[in-house]
Formats: sequence, C-alpha cells, structure tokens
Amino acid sequence: MRIRRKVLCLTLALGAGLPLPPAARGRLRDYGIAIGVLAPGKWNAITDVAGVAVGHLTLEREPGVRTGVTVVLPHGGNLFRQKVPAAIHVGNGFGKLVGSTQVAELGNIESPIALTNTLSVPEAMAALVEHALAQPGNEEVRSVNVVVGETNDGFLNDIRARALTKADVLAAIRAAASGPVPEGNVGAGTGCVCFGFKGGIGTSSRVLPPHLGGYTVGVLVQANFGGILSIGGLPAGEILGRHYLRGELESGPGDGSCMIVIATDAPLLARNLERLAKRAMLGLARTGGIAANGSGDYAVAFSTAAALRVPTEGRPPGAPGRELANDALSPLFLAVIEATEEAILNALFQAEAMEGFAGHRVEALPLDRLLPLLRRAQEQ
Repeated sequence: MRIRRKVLCLTLALGAGLPLPPAARGRLRDYGIAIGVLAPGKWNAITDVAGVAVGHLTLEREPGVRTGVTVVLPHGGNLFRQKVPAAIHVGNGFGKLVGSTQVAELGNIESPIALTNTLSVPEAMAALVEHALAQPGNEEVRSVNVVVGETNDGFLNDIRARALTKADVLAAIRAAASGPVPEGNVGAGTGCVCFGFKGGIGTSSRVLPPHLGGYTVGVLVQANFGGILSIGGLPAGEILGRHYLRGELESGPGDGSCMIVIATDAPLLARNLERLAKRAMLGLARTGGIAANGSGDYAVAFSTAAALRVPTEGRPPGAPGRELANDALSPLFLAVIEATEEAILNALFQAEAMEGFAGHRVEALPLDRLLPLLRRAQEQ
C-alpha cells in the first residue's frame, strides 16, 4: 500500500489497535506503511546499490558515553586508486564536513565516508588517512582527501570525553558489509535526537523500473535535527504534541544536523550528482525538517558506475565513460526524495528510548500511539 501526500493507506501488521510490545520496533514497512510510488530494493537500504558496504561501531558505556561511528564504502577495492564520481550539496552549512572542498573541486571521492559526532571528527579523519595509506599500491601516497561528516550528539553523549578512537573507526571499516543495515541507536546514530524523539541511523532505497534504466538509489541518514514531524502528510508532531515552537520550546530549539549519504549505480558525474544531492533536501523537508540556523544539513552523493571511476593516474583522452543525459534525471530525483524521506522515518521507527549524559533522557517515537492515529487517518 502507498502513502500519498493527502491520503494514507495503512495495513497494521499487529492487528487492529493492539499496543506494541516494548521490544517490537519495526521499520516503516513492517507496519504496512509504504512511502511514495517507487519500489525499494531487496534490503530497502543503501546497500541495495551493488558494492556498497556499511559498518558501525557503537560506544555505549557509563558514565554518559552514547556515540559511535558509521562508515560507508562505495566499493570494496582501493578507493584512492579507483575514485568514484561524487558531489556534495550544502542545505545549511552549520557543520564540519571534512574533505568537502576537494570533492567540490575535482568531483570525486577517494576514501570511505565516515559519520560521527562533532568533536570526534579528528579521530575519524586520522583513521581514514591511516586506512588509505595502508592499502596495497598506496605506498608512495603523500596526500589523500578523506570525507568525514558529523552531527552533535552532546545532549545524550558526553561529547567532551571524545570517547571515539582511531581504532574504533578502523574497526567499523573492517566490519563494513552489504545486506541489511542496522538502524536506530547504532554507530553515529547512537546519541542522536530527531524531532524531539530518539533519532539515529536510517536507510532506504528505490529501484527504477526497467524502462527507466532499472537504476538503484540508496540513502543512509544520520538523523539528528528538529522541526515538525510529518509522516506521509500526517502532522504527527502536532498530534503527539512535540514539535518546534510548541509552548516553551519543550522539544528543543529545532537545531541539530542531518547527514545524508546517497549512492547510485546510475552513470552520473559530479554535476548531475550534485543535482541529485540537492533533491535529498526535499525528502528531509517532507518529514518536517526546517534546516534551522544551527543545523548542519549536508548531502554527499556518489556513483558506483564502473565505467566512470577515476583512476589515480587519470583516464587517457577518448577513454569510455558516458553519463546519463539530463532528460533522464527526473526519475532519479524522485527516487532520492522518497528514499531520504523513508530513511529518516526508519531511523525514528527503529530508535529506542535512551538515557545518557547527565541523566538526560529522550523517548522513542511512540508507535503505540502513532499507529492507531495513522489507521484512523486512513478511514477518513
């Protein structure tokens, strides 16, 4: 069934109005809720793009450490030797996105992409540099451009402790795998808060039909931002009574950040990857995000198309490597919008309540209240 902007169609997997057991937190589609009109891939994850792998390292220990790192590998080879076309779009630039200027200048990525907390960016950067220098064939490398994004998890996490180590990041890289991706309170999403509820890591994908190329677009988000939650057009934040500018700002000022990583097997170079990345912000907006003053909202997009990879030594003149025509982009735009929206909602649906630094506690999105509201909306 499909959620439209004005009409919600919902089948409840748990029966009519039954409360959810505390441990039963599924993804959006586990409850019969399907965002948009395009179909997801097998895993409904960024790893549906062949070759892409995701790894997490979660740190949750007392007193008050609630953080981690998440890495995305565009392919399993030597990324420095076989760079992927890439682009970055800045929705709101209140953040620390390491490596962004060289990606903008050269249009490619040559390292795994790491996400972590604001004050652990240096450790993640050092780990990615070490990883690159250790790759066979890179013995003479003296410069590498690594990509690290962040959100500030300092409400739930003792961020000043800087608990994440270089070894933790390298462990996440070693753990990276294809297939299903853990979501919610894992990796870089461990201490995240989203719309006043527990946020975290979320992912989703879309596959175009064969007559439109059959390409896959996968999205992974680190959801740690504010606004007024909307699910398929239902004003969930208002109904639940928790949103930006409600009363005395009891759910926070709306600041935070959202890192969005986009993978596709469509043959796109930097110019059209940037256009794809821009549309991810429309998916964020569909969920009710407002890109507040203190919110670092970034989208990093790359293509895994083998014909477009950029070898370190350069491609000789006339070498093959053609990208899609501009006229073919609109279905991919829709795909990234839908996948971004669903990835954010998956983060909220999967995240569990957490108590952390200084006794701060953030509740999970109350599915036992929300699902009956969605069911009633269907009946209207």
